[in-house]
Amino acid sequence: MTSIDVLLKRNREIGDIVPGDRSSPKPSLQVAVLTCMDARVRVFEIFGLIQGEAHVLRNGGGVVTDDMIRSLALSQRKLGTREVMIVQHTECGLSMVTEDDFKDELEQATGLRPTWSVEAFRKVEDSVRVSVERVRRSDFLPHRDNVRGFVYDVKTGSLTEVA
Repeated sequence: MTSIDVLLKRNREIGDIVPGDRSSPKPSLQVAVLTCMDARVRVFEIFGLIQGEAHVLRNGGGVVTDDMIRSLALSQRKLGTREVMIVQHTECGLSMVTEDDFKDELEQATGLRPTWSVEAFRKVEDSVRVSVERVRRSDFLPHRDNVRGFVYDVKTGSLTEVA
C-alpha cells in the first residue's frame, strides 16, 4: 500500500468530521497564514483554526516568493483577507543548505541549473524579517499594514514575534 493509499483509506474511515463553515471561499477571520511545508508545523492545531477561518499558504521555508505574492494578491483582492501572518520555524531544512550548494547538486543531477531561488538562510529571524518586508513592499497587495512575522519552536510549540 502506498502512502497515498493510506491517506485515502484514512479519509474514508474518518468521514466528514472537520468542523467549520464551507459556504464560502472567503476566510471568516480575513487572515492569510504563510508558513513552511514542514510536517511539524500543524497550522490548524497551533492556532485553533477551524475550516473556513483562514487561508493557509505553504512552501519550503515559509518564505515570501513571487508565487506567494501571487497567492496573497488573490487572497486579498478576490477573497477578502486583510492581514498576513508569516510563521517560520526552528530547525528548518532551509537553514541547513546553501543556495549555491543546492543548485550545484540539482545541476549535477539533472544537467540544468534552477532559475529559481532556494531562499536558504542561516538565522530564521532574519528570514522572517525579509519575508515580512517583501509583503509590505509589494504593490500587488492592497493590505500591507497588518503583516506580522513569527518563529514557531518545533520542540516547545511556542511562538515568538520577530520585530
